[in-house]
Amino acid sequence: MKIALAATLFATSALAQSTLLVTNQTDRSLTYIDTVAGKVIDTIPENGVTGHEITTTPDGKIAFVPMYGSAGVGKPGTDGAEIQVVDVASHKIIHTINFGHGVRPHKPVYDTHRNVLWVTTEIDQSITAIDPKTYKVLYSIPTGQAESHMLVLSPDGHHAYTANVGPGTVSVLDLDAKKLVTIIPISKNTQRIIITNDGKYVFTSDQVEPRLAVIDTATNKVKNYVPLPASGYGGAITPDGKTLILCLVHANKVAFLDLSTMKVTKVIPVGEYPQAVVITKDGKRAFVSSLHSGTIDELDVAKQEQVRSIFSGKGADGMVLVSAK
Repeated sequence: MKIALAATLFATSALAQSTLLVTNQTDRSLTYIDTVAGKVIDTIPENGVTGHEITTTPDGKIAFVPMYGSAGVGKPGTDGAEIQVVDVASHKIIHTINFGHGVRPHKPVYDTHRNVLWVTTEIDQSITAIDPKTYKVLYSIPTGQAESHMLVLSPDGHHAYTANVGPGTVSVLDLDAKKLVTIIPISKNTQRIIITNDGKYVFTSDQVEPRLAVIDTATNKVKNYVPLPASGYGGAITPDGKTLILCLVHANKVAFLDLSTMKVTKVIPVGEYPQAVVITKDGKRAFVSSLHSGTIDELDVAKQEQVRSIFSGKGADGMVLVSAK
């Protein structure tokens, strides 16, 4: 009886977040990776140009992949105007949300407080709210800056923060009042954005100097800069709130940053040009996507070491963990 119960609990735990969805920029595809077996189980075309980021509904049943366009941020190219809606279980695109004009939609974030999908809409210098059930565009909030590329929400749902790449700033938005609160100068260029689990601090990586800006959300000012071994990029914080795992994009490494001391404790190699990090709910495993090598590195968080590398597709970028296969 105990053996059967243990087996059931293990299976339930494994199923909890056993599949990693990865957007592959260059291949213009979405890959399903079985994280238990450590292998690709399916790859589907995104039918657009081109998906960089991805998120899902809270139940993991529906995924949203904005079609950014053909260029990098701030560079000439096509301006995407769509979001692909994917039924995760059937591995099929079931709807296309169309903005009606080019907006370069990039980072999608699901807001559980309002049950809306937010997405950065760079060309309009805004973030836009979408009804995740009807797929209708609801309204937008201006960021006051160009190239509002990445987005995080405060845990209490009251505020949003965007990393504005070219201007080198962070915009603070009041989601209740639907207005811009302030713009925080960071550097001549900044990338990616992360918020602590308690919402007290926001991090963004200076792309001119190898340092991490620490924003105090109580004052909306930069509290200090944390020195890094190389330029930072995307990252994620462990569920216990103790460690930030941060991509060092040009060094092909990730850094483990102790948030109690704000110091880097370890650096390990990963794939070429690492972009993003996702961490399992139990905090035991992390996955790092690398754009140029097209790989996903699985990390043992406690040991702070690589477990294995899985090829996802050319241009591996945005990721999300789900339970369906």
